[in-house]
Amino acid sequence: MRNERIERTKRFGIDCWKFCFKVPKSREYNAFVNQLIKSSSSVGANYRASQRAKSTSDFIYKLK
Repeated sequence: MRNERIERTKRFGIDCWKFCFKVPKSREYNAFVNQLIKSSSSVGANYRASQRAKSTSDFIYKLK
């Protein structure tokens, strides 16, 4: 189950990156594309960090 979530969050980040690569390069879209790349890659990083929590309160803190 845990490995499945790690793989899913990784796949999500890669899929978002591929989508952003296809978005037309223009001034209007650059801010959205940059934000989507940052936020989609942080999903996996945040999940992995939450799995290394030392206590329940640390787990909750990492999810914030």
